Amino acid sequence: MLWGLHPVRAALANPQRRILAGWTAGPAPADLADTGAAGRRTGWETVTAAQLAARLPDGAVHQGIAVAAEPLPRVSLDTVLEAGPAGPLVVLDRVTDPQNVGAILRSCAVFGASALIATNRHAPPESGTLAKAAAGALEIVPWVRVANLARALARIREAGRWVAGLDGGADATIGSGGPAAGYTGMALVLGAEGAGLRRLTRENCDILVRIPMAYANKEESGNFIDSLNVSNAAAVALYELCRDRTVI
Repeated sequence: MLWGLHPVRAALANPQRRILAGWTAGPAPADLADTGAAGRRTGWETVTAAQLAARLPDGAVHQGIAVAAEPLPRVSLDTVLEAGPAGPLVVLDRVTDPQNVGAILRSCAVFGASALIATNRHAPPESGTLAKAAAGALEIVPWVRVANLARALARIREAGRWVAGLDGGADATIGSGGPAAGYTGMALVLGAEGAGLRRLTRENCDILVRIPMAYANKEESGNFIDSLNVSNAAAVALYELCRDRTVI
């Protein structure tokens, strides 16, 4: 089940997404007209807001629209690597919260990342909650699932990409120059909140970098917050990697 205007609109516009049925609480929104919804042969059913909410998880903000859909086709790592380094890859090491992963997908779409890479295990499945947080980006950014992250990172390095792990204790900052600066074909690896990058993941990175935090953990400022939510960290890091690229 996918719900909310942005996820549903993006799903209808994605030819790879098979839509099985759709429900609206009232007339279908006018801004779905250019998504190809009419040609998808979706059997739209008009229901009450309460009836729609009953089909969805508790607390789902459906904005009056939802669809039942099949999962997207899987994308292989080799397919992404063979496409060339159009933008950075984002690699997740045991980031399990679907809202965080959805928000990271949204940042990937905004900043032009080539793909999101996560493991089959210790990562959330494709879901309506994740799609809602991604605000349509689930349909845009290729999501690669791999069996072993260390082997995937080795494969990425073999393909000529620079692998940078985001680590709060790193000496280098992501915007401090050096081999990781401005390298849009690189892979950015982010670990779970609290645990961070696992040892084997760190060992498969070419460099560790951190986000500079001007006021973090400074006694004189009374601010002892020294980290960001993983989705916020992804957004900041992707902006830093992509800010010198030509905006189209």
